[in-house]
Amino acid sequence: MKKTAISILLCAGLAFSVQSCKVTDNYTAPVLPAQAQAVNGGETAGEQPLVPWREFFSDPLLQRTIDQVLADNYDFKIAVERITEADAYFRQSQLQYLPSLDAGATARFGRNNPTPGNSQSYQLALNTGWEIDIWGRLASAERAAYASLLQTEAVKRAVQTQLVAQTATYYFRLLALDRQLEITNATAALRREDIETMKLLKDAGIVTGAAVVQSEAQYYSAKVSIPDIVQRIRETENALMMLMGRQPGKIERNTLAEQNLNMVLSDGIAADVLRNRPDVQAAEQNFRVAFENTNVAKANLYPALNLGGMLGKGAANLRNFFDNSLLYTVNASLTQNIFSRGAKKAQIKINESRRRQAYYQFVQTVLQAASEVNNANNLFAASREKEGYRARQISSLEKAVEYNKELLKYTSNTTYTDVLTSEQNLLSAQLAGVNDRLEQLLALTDFYRSLGGGQF
Repeated sequence: MKKTAISILLCAGLAFSVQSCKVTDNYTAPVLPAQAQAVNGGETAGEQPLVPWREFFSDPLLQRTIDQVLADNYDFKIAVERITEADAYFRQSQLQYLPSLDAGATARFGRNNPTPGNSQSYQLALNTGWEIDIWGRLASAERAAYASLLQTEAVKRAVQTQLVAQTATYYFRLLALDRQLEITNATAALRREDIETMKLLKDAGIVTGAAVVQSEAQYYSAKVSIPDIVQRIRETENALMMLMGRQPGKIERNTLAEQNLNMVLSDGIAADVLRNRPDVQAAEQNFRVAFENTNVAKANLYPALNLGGMLGKGAANLRNFFDNSLLYTVNASLTQNIFSRGAKKAQIKINESRRRQAYYQFVQTVLQAASEVNNANNLFAASREKEGYRARQISSLEKAVEYNKELLKYTSNTTYTDVLTSEQNLLSAQLAGVNDRLEQLLALTDFYRSLGGGQF
């Protein structure tokens, strides 16, 4: 009778397993809508290769700073630890396939009235249980855990890319501030010379005392901006030191003029290239987690097939414990909670909704990536064009300052106000020229980040 019952359970499980292919779905990568396939498509789309970040950022001192950030940044360390955690969850999911094995020892004492005397029994046994994955529930759970691990690894790469780009951004801003400070100090020195020149011209009766005090005001106007620039330099250095996980200090660096701006950017980037971005990869793995969790919810609708058994020794007293007292049992079971079916169907709908949400988030991430690539490309082109015009503007303004000073000395066709105006315009143009070059460097950094970073 017992053999018959077990056989019936095994046959039922086999019959159910034949239909198991209908329970879960095979995973396929999410397909982008047609309108999201390419950015500025064309035949050249997707030609931009990923290069190592050391080639992208060739300044040796910047490279050293980035190395220090990647070695000691705490956000990056947290991301690495999350990978360790996700890997442990994945390995834990793989252990679900293994049977359980428990060892136990029991001793019982009692009295049954009116039967005289005491009763006692002793038992030492191994118990095992094993769930047969006939519906693919355990396999789907394992794949979900693996996708979660891949998602965490992608997040780590995203943090890595973000740190490289953020370090480069701070570094380039620091170089721009250095150049602004250099220009402002040079301007203050020239205006100090102007004061002496105006005093001599006043003594010669060419200008009035108003020109002298105006020249002094212009000098102090330049000097008063220097502490602000120095403060911004210190703040930027401190931000970089914080990225490195260190106390405030100095950052060794090169100059703005030494930075390489000869890289050629692609006009169009294919959507497949954007899949290299860690955030896009993380979004895709998030979609797979939701997909596999939906499979798990579907498999939970069906009964669980479990095999079990016990092997051990038992006796009524310890003297006979190791005599012929072998005990064993073998069992198979199909279990299903009858009243939870409605809740399980609701869980399927919940997971299917989460899967759709994950798909929409994936598409949105790709579109955001495309927009960032396009914006960085446009900013780089615009700032490069501006820099060319700015160089001509600065050259003309330098001549204007020189001519106005000469006219002030030898003719009455100009006033010191003309000199002040031309000097102020020159300073503004020089500072704007620094910003033009900084914009190009930041656009390159954004392009690096928008493609998902280079090779590590």
